[in-house]
Amino acid sequence: MFTIIYAIAGYFFLMLTVRLLTRRPGAQMTMFEFVIVFLVGGVVILATTGGDRSITNCGMAILTVGLLHNIVAWVKARSPKFGALVDGTPLVLLKDGAWVDEVMRGMKMAPEDIMAAARAKGINSIFDVKYAILERNGTISIIKAKKGEA
Repeated sequence: MFTIIYAIAGYFFLMLTVRLLTRRPGAQMTMFEFVIVFLVGGVVILATTGGDRSITNCGMAILTVGLLHNIVAWVKARSPKFGALVDGTPLVLLKDGAWVDEVMRGMKMAPEDIMAAARAKGINSIFDVKYAILERNGTISIIKAKKGEA
C-alpha cells in the first residue's frame, strides 16, 4: 500500500518539478534541465520502491503512475481550469516587434530562443514577426507580420 501512496506523491512531485522548471518540451530542454528531471525521477523511484525491489512492488508503482497519468489527462480534457493549472496558458513573448520582457524573464528565455523558432519558419528579422507565443506544450508559435506592418 505504501508503494501506491509513494507513487502518487512522487508523480505529483515530479509533475510539479517539471512544471516549475520549464515548459519547453524534451527536444528544447537544456542539458541541465534533462539532468535535473532524470535525477529527481531516479530519487522518486528509489523512494517509491523503498527496500522492496520485487517485480510485484515495481509493477504496482508503474501501474499506479500509468493510471494516475491517464486520470490527470482525463481531468485536463474535461476541465480547462485544471488543464491551465497543470500545463499553463499560452504567453506572448513578442508583440509587434517588441519583446515582452516580464514574460521573457519569467520563462527564462532569451531573444535568441525566439529568433531560432522564427528562422525555422523562414523569418530572418524580428520586424517580420507580429507575435511570438509560447504555447502550453512549450513550442513557440510565430505569427508573421503582413507586408508593410511591424
